[in-house]
Amino acid sequence: MSNGYQINEKDIDSVLNYLKIHDPENATPEMAIALLEFYKTKFHEMAHTDLSKLEKIYEEFRKSISTEKN
Repeated sequence: MSNGYQINEKDIDSVLNYLKIHDPENATPEMAIALLEFYKTKFHEMAHTDLSKLEKIYEEFRKSISTEKN
């Protein structure tokens, strides 16, 4: 795995808050870390195996940002 993104306390807290809302039974710091590690791995794999899917996700992200600004 690359040395790029490093999981930090702010990200753990954010995911923990998400889990408290969407999956309260699994809302633990350990689960938040596991989820962040899972996503980190999946996005890394996607960049190597399915770049078009990653680009599509990025475009959805860009659209959501422009929608929020309006």
